[in-house]
This record gives sequence, C-alpha cells and structure tokens, in this order.
Amino acid sequence: MLDLCGAVALLLWGVRMVKTGVMRAFGPRLRLWIGSAVRNRVAAFGVGIAATIVLQSSTATAMMAASFTAGGFMSSMMAQAIMLGANIGTGIVTRLLVFDIHFLAPLLIATGVVSFSFSHSKPLKGFCRALLGLGMMLLSLQLLGQATEPMRHAKVLTALMAALEAVPVLAVAVAAVLAAAASSSMAIVLLAMSLATADTVSPMTGLALVLGANLGGAIPPLVATLRHQAAARRVTFGNLLVRLLGCILLLPFIETVSALLSKFAVDPGLFVADAHILFNIGIAAIMLPLLRPWSMLMRKILPDAPGPRSGPLHLDAECLDSPALALAGAARETLAIGDRIASMLEMSLEALRINDISRCASIADMDDEIDRLNSAVKLYLARLDRPRLNIGEADRSDDIIGYATNLEHVGDIIDRNLCELVEKKIRNQLSFSSEGAAEIEEIYNLTFSNLRMAQSILLSMDDHLARQLVKAKVDIRHLEERSAANHMSRLREGIAESIQTSSLHMDMLRDLKRINAHIAAIAYPILKRHGLLRESRVVAVGTER
Repeated sequence: MLDLCGAVALLLWGVRMVKTGVMRAFGPRLRLWIGSAVRNRVAAFGVGIAATIVLQSSTATAMMAASFTAGGFMSSMMAQAIMLGANIGTGIVTRLLVFDIHFLAPLLIATGVVSFSFSHSKPLKGFCRALLGLGMMLLSLQLLGQATEPMRHAKVLTALMAALEAVPVLAVAVAAVLAAAASSSMAIVLLAMSLATADTVSPMTGLALVLGANLGGAIPPLVATLRHQAAARRVTFGNLLVRLLGCILLLPFIETVSALLSKFAVDPGLFVADAHILFNIGIAAIMLPLLRPWSMLMRKILPDAPGPRSGPLHLDAECLDSPALALAGAARETLAIGDRIASMLEMSLEALRINDISRCASIADMDDEIDRLNSAVKLYLARLDRPRLNIGEADRSDDIIGYATNLEHVGDIIDRNLCELVEKKIRNQLSFSSEGAAEIEEIYNLTFSNLRMAQSILLSMDDHLARQLVKAKVDIRHLEERSAANHMSRLREGIAESIQTSSLHMDMLRDLKRINAHIAAIAYPILKRHGLLRESRVVAVGTER
C-alpha cells in the first residue's frame, strides 16, 4: 500500500509538472488559441480535446474556459462544448499512456533535468519541465503496475473489491471521492487500470470506478470557481451535472454494458481505458446537439447575481451609437480602475507598515480584475465607429485607452514588484531604518496624491492640473534621488537596518518612481494639444552653460 500511495503521488506530481510546464512555455498562445474557439460548437469541442491532450488536465482547460466566459469573451454554450471535448481529451491521454513505453521514462527524466539545468529562457525551461513531468508519469505507471501485482493475493483487498462489486454505487462514490481529493480523474482511471490488469477488480467494478472518476474529476473546477461570477460557475457546474446525468443513466445497465464491452477488450486494463473514452464520447454525442437549451437551463439555475458585480459596470452596448455617452461610460469605468489601483497601493503600504503578508494575498486577484476591466474598456471603445467621431471625440477615446493601459501597467508593478519586495522583507524579518521607512512612506503618499490628480484630469481634461501633475512627477524624481543619496549616507555610516535592506529600499524607490511615471502619462497628450509640451528635456546644442 505504501508503494501504491507513492506511485499515485508521483503520477499526480508528474501531471502537475506537465501542466505547469506547458503553461509556462506556451501559456499565452494556448489561452489565445482556446479563446478563439468561439466560431461554432464543433470547433470548440475539438479545441477542448486538443488543449486537454497538451495540458493533460481537464481541470486546467475548465478553468481557462470559465475565465473566458466570465470575461465575456466566450459564450456559455461554447465553453460547455470545450468541456465535452476536454473530457474526451483526458480519456485519450489515458489511452496513450497504456502503451508499453515505460522504457522512455529514464530518457525523458534525464533529458528534462539536463535541459532544464542548461536552459535560460522561461519558455524552454517550461518545455523541459513538461518533459520531466511526462517521464515521471511513465515511471509512476511502471511503479503502479509493480505495486498492484501483489494485490491479487491480498485477502483484505479482495474482500473490499467484492463489496464494491456487490454495490456499484459505492464503487462510484469511492472513486469520485478519490478523484476529487486528487484533483485528477486520470490518476484514478490509471489506478483502476492497474487493479484490473492485476485481476483485482472485475470489468463491472472497473466501469463503476471509471464513472466515479469522471464524476469526481468535475468537482475541483467547480470548487475553484465558487467565488467567481455566475457565468464562470455555470461552466463548471454544467460540466459536473452532465457527468452526473451520464452516471445516473448508465448505472442501472452497468452489468450489461460491462459484459458487452468486455467481449471486445483484449486486456482488462485496456477495457478500463476504452470504457473511459466511450463514456465521454457517448455524453458528447448526446449533449452537443442540446448545448443551446442546456446553456439556457444553466442560466436559469445560476442566474447573474443582482447588484454589485466584479465586471464592467458602465460599458453599455446601447450607448455605442452615441459617442458622447459611450466615452462618458468608458471614462467612468477607467476611473473605477484607478480606484482599484489606489486600493492596491493602500494594501501594499499597510502590509509594509505592519508586516502582514496576508494583505498582499488579494492584490493578485485585484490585478487580474484590472486586466479584465482594461481589456473590456479597450474592446468597448474599439467598437465605436471611428470615422463618425469628431477630432475631440477621437482624442478623448485615445486618452481613455492610454490612461487605462497605464493603470494596468501600474497594477502589474504593484503585484509583481512591490508585493514581492514586501513579502521578501516580511519573510526575511527585515526592518527599514526609521529614516528609510519615512522616505518610502512619503513617496507612497505623494503617489496617492498624484493618482487622485490624474483621476481628476481624466474627468476635466484641465491643462492647469496636467501641468501640476507633470511638476509632481519631477518632484517625485528629485525625492527619489534625495532618498537614494540619504540611503547611501546611511550605508557609509554602517547603520545595520540600511545595510540589510539596501536592495529592497532602492528597488522600492525605483518601482514607485515607475508607478508615478505611468500615472503622469495622462497629462502629456493634454499638454501637447495645448502646445505646452517640449519635445525633450535635453538642452539644445549651442545653449549649454
């Protein structure tokens, strides 16, 4: 049993490494490819199969489909089609792993380790990680076979399997719990294959375990989207409900179906793998033509929640025929993005003050929301009929898009840089000197002031405020230079806190300066249109003093 647990754990870790490796190597292109599967349900179905074969995880495919649906980039019907394909993709991967290619395991592991050690680019490292994970999966299958071989003689296990065979519903429930706990239906199906190969389970029990694995494999994506919008939950809940209905329809005839399928099976292990694929093909054949009414049913079961929501609130498609109203709505949505940026800055400063790493936990989610809102604003304004806009409206549209894009960059800096520095300070139990902490907090406070000014500029387009914001950016630069000089003086004096936090202090100053540069960018197009902007700060040749 210890060998069995270790082999299953190795299999799960191998699946995880393949998934994370592929996402790191091809993640953006893979998301773009999956997001393009909105033409028809057959195309979406095919994309779901291919994506799951590449990722070796229907859970990962489900999460991407749910996120696209929540962002409004994909309909619920197309997402459900992707999920039907993802279920079959898992079965195909399982079937491919049945082939006796365990001799490739050491080669893939060695190649993955060596290549990873000598690789420098992130995509190449991700690909090597996927190779290593695939080698670990093949090795785990070999270990599974060795671990289950002695089980055919184990009286306790024989009695347990006999009990499961007497009550197929219990076998389905056990497999569902194991698949949900492991977050992988593939692992449980492979385990069932190993038990079947060792003659530990009968074909009927093997089929029951397959049904349970499919049912349990749909639970982790649902749990992961419980706090998401209703649109995302409709995808994962619909997938779980489809699998549940499939289990309910097949369970009364499980003995007859297993006896029929076993006549065509060459090997008990192959019987389990083929049953896994055929079950999902049968579900897809029934549900593909019914996806439209099914998605409408899911909308009735999980309607959009009334009141506040996390998506865009002011981008009304009906206003697109009136550019003034559409631009006003886009400006209000962009101001909401600015408010979220202010909240992220406040959380990072509070975490820095009181050494509370939990304050950084929600910043990543807020950054993801800002990314979605930024994309929504740009796509909304892109739908305006550009030739119909007058010069002022076209400039206004460009200003809103530019400001929203700069705010999105600010969110990235807070999430990926400032929070990482704060967490590093907390993990290593470091403290800034009192002077250094005061200087950083002063720049934070000026950043809050500049952000409020930028928000006002977006509303008023006032050139006087724009000049003040550019001057404030210059003040930030001078303050950053002065703080850096003071920090170097403290280093020369040998102040312990400054020595320990030197790189943190300088990096935080740099990131806050970059944030202010992005915030101040709203002022430049306004000043340029009023003829108040010079092309360069560099002194012209011949005028040096």
